[in-house]
Amino acid sequence: MAEPVKNVLFLCTGNSARSILAEAILDHWGKGLFKGYSAGSFPKGKVHPLALELLAQFGMPTTHLRSKSWDEFAKSDAPVMDYIFTVCDDAAGEVCPVWPGHPVTAHWGLPDPAAVKGSPAVQAAAFREAFRVLEARIRFFLTFQFKTWDRTYLQRMVLEAGTRQPE
Repeated sequence: MAEPVKNVLFLCTGNSARSILAEAILDHWGKGLFKGYSAGSFPKGKVHPLALELLAQFGMPTTHLRSKSWDEFAKSDAPVMDYIFTVCDDAAGEVCPVWPGHPVTAHWGLPDPAAVKGSPAVQAAAFREAFRVLEARIRFFLTFQFKTWDRTYLQRMVLEAGTRQPE
């Protein structure tokens, strides 16, 4: 019998760059095992164009991506999350809604590429770096022994994944 797909929610303040990238990366690499979602505490209302451009360069679908509030995932009819990761410093310090199902949580913070000022090349490089870090963390997460590890060890490992840097 196939294991049910596990839901992962990536949270950030604006839900326009990092959390969007993480959602798409997880959907790509975890297809059939995990479903990525993203949301923000104060969503911008639109996905950053450089995030969409970068994901398209890697052949990852973007049409379903949208900037939305984390309130959508705190409703009774929302998908139950198995894992929730904050990907920016602001969201990590905010009071989050109570999530049904008691998901495993961790902070996977990294700098906001949307906040980078400078030339288009400098801004694009910031998005590529955020993508690179998130992809390394997600691919590490996907190596976990989910069926055999107990919750305590799994919690420790998802925290460790949040410090992982690409080689």
